[in-house]
Amino acid sequence: MSLVTQRHADELSRGAQQLAVELTPEQQQRLLAYLALLIKWNKAYNLTAVRDPDEMVSRHLLDSLSVVAHVAALGDNWLDVGSGGGMPGIPLAILFPERRFTLLDSNGKKTRFLTQVKLELKLANLEVVHSRVEAFAPERPFSGIVSRAFSSLEDFSNWTRHLGDGETRWLAMKGLHPDDELQALPDDFRVESAHQLEVPGCQGQRHLLILRRTL
Repeated sequence: MSLVTQRHADELSRGAQQLAVELTPEQQQRLLAYLALLIKWNKAYNLTAVRDPDEMVSRHLLDSLSVVAHVAALGDNWLDVGSGGGMPGIPLAILFPERRFTLLDSNGKKTRFLTQVKLELKLANLEVVHSRVEAFAPERPFSGIVSRAFSSLEDFSNWTRHLGDGETRWLAMKGLHPDDELQALPDDFRVESAHQLEVPGCQGQRHLLILRRTL
């Protein structure tokens, strides 16, 4: 029995339309292939607390696609920090094949899974890095750094400040609007914009905060 059904395909297609994200047939197929790998590997590798494949479409795929318009408006070299099971980095790499995406995680099981996804889906624009974020030293600053439920805004900013510059945007994907976390934001970071995200099929609130660093 296939891990991914026509119902999942229909839910993804409908949700993408509601998000105003245009998927080519190849992108749709790759997203569903990624979902199948996530379902398969999650049993042994504990990649996500979400066990129900029906929930994974909304809470992982569509949630990742909810930031597509904001990513599209920014640069070509992206870091997904604390990528875990690959959200939002893998869906974004599928949507933007002309851009570079680096997925970083300190958990070896998770980076092994991400490497398998890269190979099976033939994502040439994807790099997987097994490292603690503080120890990661890329050759050049990233144009965008994204995190999804990775840490507090304070830790996200402090741990990744060496990976960006004055042109970099930091995209923090959150549930509830993080008013308390904003009080602890480092002095050299500011909120450029904040957006409430409407994710089809997701019950709770979703927010995106876009930060800049003032050097």
